Amino acid sequence: MPSTMEITNVTEFEAIAKEKLPKMIYEYYASGAEDQWSLKENRNAFSRILFRPRILIDVSEIDLTTTVLGFKISMPIMVAPTAMQKMAHPDGEYATARASAAAGTIMTLSSWATSSVEEVASTGPGIRFFQLYVYKDRNIVIQLVRRAERAGFKAIALTVDTPLLGRREADIKNRFTLPSHLTLKNFEGLNLGKLDKTSDSGLAAYVAGQVDRSLNWKDVKWLQTITSLPILVKGVLTAEDTRIAIQSGAAGIIVSNHGARQLDYVPATIMALEEVVKAAQGKIPVFLDGGVRRGTDVFKALALGASGVFIGRPVVFSLAADGEAGIRKALQMLRDEFELTMALSGCRSLKEITRDHVMTEWDRPRVVPRL
Repeated sequence: MPSTMEITNVTEFEAIAKEKLPKMIYEYYASGAEDQWSLKENRNAFSRILFRPRILIDVSEIDLTTTVLGFKISMPIMVAPTAMQKMAHPDGEYATARASAAAGTIMTLSSWATSSVEEVASTGPGIRFFQLYVYKDRNIVIQLVRRAERAGFKAIALTVDTPLLGRREADIKNRFTLPSHLTLKNFEGLNLGKLDKTSDSGLAAYVAGQVDRSLNWKDVKWLQTITSLPILVKGVLTAEDTRIAIQSGAAGIIVSNHGARQLDYVPATIMALEEVVKAAQGKIPVFLDGGVRRGTDVFKALALGASGVFIGRPVVFSLAADGEAGIRKALQMLRDEFELTMALSGCRSLKEITRDHVMTEWDRPRVVPRL
């Protein structure tokens, strides 16, 4: 097992996390739904996309900066919402907030964080989004969104793929529950901060009891009546839903299969991306999460039309391995790899990354023009 000093890519943090964390906690973070086919496919699909690098281009200066919903960030690599980060490390979401801000990028805080929106805001400046689960009690939702607004969060990432929790068999076997010293801080005052011990997954029982499975497109409109924050719809995989999301006033879309933790046998997000991008017709930005572990993956997503990517498990595993310093290192490694991929592909800015820089299984054979 490498020490954090010897780590050369973000995938290597997982082995350290596995060694450090209790089995229940590691498996909660690591596992996917049912057969875990989509979990593997999220990674494997990237490996079937190849580069068409352009050579002899002056790449002495490379600009990775971009804007997301009008906010300037240092790179198109952002932090996805992941729940209960204090299970990984005592600093939890505080460390993630500081590392994200230091990297000049956006952090998305989970509804089910073990630190509150106010606590995360107290770490200092930084652009932060808030991931929202819609509870059956809409007053809870209104309170939560208002608190996020007051704490300076800049957007709502509405998770739309979880009317019920996916079947994660490790959590059932381990009877997953939140360790007793931790709470879902955003819900502490509402007496919804604890998971009950159950005969299977405590989180699945919590979702069944609290999260509103009647959630539908009307609620996306309703959300816009209670907040002026832009709403990103997180969990879109089809052209049909992309069109409805735009009609419903979404400010952006996150192509996501929830880290392959919800419905198994959905395509890898990188495989669903182009369909969504084409349906969006440039009207709103499209982002991707799921399986991003290399700078090459980031480049592939941008070449297929994404405006940026979010990373989830690498953040949790690097947090477990080495706290804030671990996440800083993970973000820096992804940034460095992405910059190198750009240079070797002949791209000096994100707008120079085009569809022609990659080839996929579904591309038509290229007719080479005769000179």
